[in-house]
Amino acid sequence: MSNAPLMPKATAVWLIDNTSLSFEQIANFCKLHPLEVKGIADGEVAAGIKGHDPITNGALTREEIQHGEKDKSYELKLAPSKVKVPEIKAKRGARYTPLSRRQDRPNAILWLVRNHPELKDAQIMRLAGTTKHTLQSIRERTHWNSAAMSPVDPVSLGLCTQVELDFEVNRAAKERPRAEEDRGQTLIPAEITTRPAAPASAASVFGESPQKPKDDEEDGVDVSSVFAKLKDLKPTE
Repeated sequence: MSNAPLMPKATAVWLIDNTSLSFEQIANFCKLHPLEVKGIADGEVAAGIKGHDPITNGALTREEIQHGEKDKSYELKLAPSKVKVPEIKAKRGARYTPLSRRQDRPNAILWLVRNHPELKDAQIMRLAGTTKHTLQSIRERTHWNSAAMSPVDPVSLGLCTQVELDFEVNRAAKERPRAEEDRGQTLIPAEITTRPAAPASAASVFGESPQKPKDDEEDGVDVSSVFAKLKDLKPTE
């Protein structure tokens, strides 16, 4: 109906009343059956419908109508619309799964859960065309057919394409948070363990121990003078 005029039956009523076009021409232009157009002309169909002028609506031109009236084999062409109407995008619904493949869907879900744990529930639901309840039951092994299920690649089952599977896997890998760094005890790097020891000092090479500071001298006491005075003292009887 994209090539049909707006309000086709009302347009047919106007063309029947105001032109000498044939029923076939009007039927082809309004996308109606010729018998339906004949019923409109006889008053049996579309009774009470007011005619709609296609010229004022921009669906037809007077030259086009005149050309059709002269040549009964000519098919009227809809005039290009001067107003651009945006196309209505169909809403994307749930993925349709053929009846022959629906019994294999749990096997595909099990394959995705085991082989791609990084996928989110919403991604698995899009790939396999399943519901949250079914996915949860398969994860928790509470599905009624869990004992008989075996993982099968959803691409081989025809539930999704390889491009869609790769896209979801790559997307999940980018969105996955980075693992936290391990802050526990780690091994000492090889650069430190294999580093040569520092060279010994010159005093240790010749076997001399470094001289310690003399505490007595630092305190200002002359030890030799003290011992000389002790020798001069004679023991008393």
